[in-house]
Amino acid sequence: MNFKIGIAPDEGFWKGAMYTFAFAVAPLYPHEAPKVKCETKIYHPNIDLQGNVCLNILREDWKPVLSISAVVYGLVYLFLEPNPSDPLNREAADALRANREEFARLVQRSLRGQSVAGQTFPRLV
Repeated sequence: MNFKIGIAPDEGFWKGAMYTFAFAVAPLYPHEAPKVKCETKIYHPNIDLQGNVCLNILREDWKPVLSISAVVYGLVYLFLEPNPSDPLNREAADALRANREEFARLVQRSLRGQSVAGQTFPRLV
């Protein structure tokens, strides 16, 4: 089963835009975690530029009792509380750790379709 969802945070660094995630649920679900990719290019410590998502319940912490809803809540949480300690985008994680205000400015630049760290992002706001 494959499907997409949109997440539109109403607070935090990434508010004001919609982010699309593609889910691929294998026949072995719930014994195997769904595969999740972010289809929206985003400047985020836990989502790399290819759309790979670093969320512990999609990896080592997956349990068959977890649901698709738990994954969606986990994705929403990444927008509210990004985790620079477990990054896929190391540059974004370093920026967040070094200076939250500067990180917020970089996120806003990316949302306006400008270049950040040599990468151009689509205009989302």
